[in-house]
Amino acid sequence: MAEHTAQLHWQRGADEAFTDQRYSRRHTLRFDGGAVMAASSSASVVPLPMSDAAAVDPEEMFVAALASCHMLWFLSLAAARGHVVDRYEDAAVGVLARNGAGRLAMTVVTLRPRVVFAGAAPAADALAALHHASHEACFIAQSVRTEVRCEPRPSA
Repeated sequence: MAEHTAQLHWQRGADEAFTDQRYSRRHTLRFDGGAVMAASSSASVVPLPMSDAAAVDPEEMFVAALASCHMLWFLSLAAARGHVVDRYEDAAVGVLARNGAGRLAMTVVTLRPRVVFAGAAPAADALAALHHASHEACFIAQSVRTEVRCEPRPSA
């Protein structure tokens, strides 16, 4: 078993009343490897100026975690099958909507990877199988109730 940590720091501004709900949602995330990230609520959830649109919000981090995990497994599985990947991009999108219980949730995340191989790319069925295996191996995808879709895009 491995532990993965993130430290979060938020502090109320000296002139913020707090109980009026007009406090800043901007905070800092520090990860166990040393990376530091500015974070905030989404401006679509908490209006500006209480949110910071330039900071990363939890919904974006959720989508990014799924996309990153899928890519890491894809690269590993492609290498194990003898395929050389030159570039991997993803234009992942998550939808925040009401779920079956009427609660706001990330209801669908769609991964849209585009993979460029050195030399010939695997056949379409082999590529689809690589993405399927990557999804099945992804710890994050296997940890959420959200439907996670993968819709690979053609190479440029």
